[in-house]
Amino acid sequence: MQDVAADEAKRRILGLARELGFEAAGVCGPSGRVQDSEGLRDFIAAGHAGDMAWLPDTAARRAAPTALWPEVRSIVTVAANYGSGRDPLADLAHRSRGVVATYARGKDYHVVLKRRLRLLARAVADEFATEVKLFVDTAPVMEKPLAEQAGLGWQGKHTNLVSQSYGSWLFLGELFTALDLPADVPQADHCGSCSRCLDVCPTRAFPAPYRLDARRCISYLTIEHKGHIASEFRVPIGNRIYGCDDCLAVCPWNKFARRANEAAFQARAELFAPRLADLAALDDEAFRALFAGSPIKRTGRDRFVRNVLIAIGNSDDTSLADVARARLDDASPLVRAMAVWALARLLPPEQFATLRAAGEEREEDEAVRGEWRAAGAIQGV
Repeated sequence: MQDVAADEAKRRILGLARELGFEAAGVCGPSGRVQDSEGLRDFIAAGHAGDMAWLPDTAARRAAPTALWPEVRSIVTVAANYGSGRDPLADLAHRSRGVVATYARGKDYHVVLKRRLRLLARAVADEFATEVKLFVDTAPVMEKPLAEQAGLGWQGKHTNLVSQSYGSWLFLGELFTALDLPADVPQADHCGSCSRCLDVCPTRAFPAPYRLDARRCISYLTIEHKGHIASEFRVPIGNRIYGCDDCLAVCPWNKFARRANEAAFQARAELFAPRLADLAALDDEAFRALFAGSPIKRTGRDRFVRNVLIAIGNSDDTSLADVARARLDDASPLVRAMAVWALARLLPPEQFATLRAAGEEREEDEAVRGEWRAAGAIQGV
């Protein structure tokens, strides 16, 4: 492709991306940076990936886009703004209500972005007679490094992408093409000496700037982690029932952010500070119905109600004790265990001792029995 033709093709493709509702778009080459592949290798070697077994399983393809698709010549990275226009940390004060991460309060971004990317892919394939492949989050693609190389922003100290125009509130997607397009200039790091995102983390999930230990991250714990959440993290989780916005919300570059224009990314009423009492009562059918079209549905009812019960235990609202007590006979050990923990924090010792005597005797799951014992030891009963 001649230089003039390549410039025009790039201009046309980026213009199409913006017409389809992507607020930002840029181009980079397919050569992975050494520092990115080394960072991924170190992240995995340190065990920081936790339960996310797909990361080591797909590390080779993540580190080099050409390993994912050998024919790729240029990558068009697109971004959609999901900013709410408000401070999500204000919701943490309402402790009898749950806090859902901003990105998950609207429709599932995987679906919304993939629909737009398909339209862009079809237009590019037809107009330029080229092969294309599209990816949104779930594929083995190092999205944030590619977005940085394409000039959309830079990876901040919290490891997320930061934009000078949209702060920390961007969804990302990629269109791999067989076209030779001129690359954009990579975005420089503008974090400077700021450490707000590191300092605000309730669970100290950042062992160093630009490094994340996912095993300590509230987003990981409430979304990806399949088992019982370790006791050291439960109080810091507070009333965050799905994800965590803290490190994103305190970024100074958010002063340039704006509310998302896309209605799909704006908060659904039922996901804006929902009542913990209502959420704890969800069975699987009700959970699926409530969160149809939401990324929350991917986590599953048991893990979600586990999170809700942790929030109930942190609520200081003794009226929620009956809600937790109703979950002591739940089919899921994850739920029963956190019901025990919540009750130990909400009930006076004598009432909890009565529950423990009956509950520990009939409990067959050893992990839940361990919760009864641990809670009893804390209360001295």
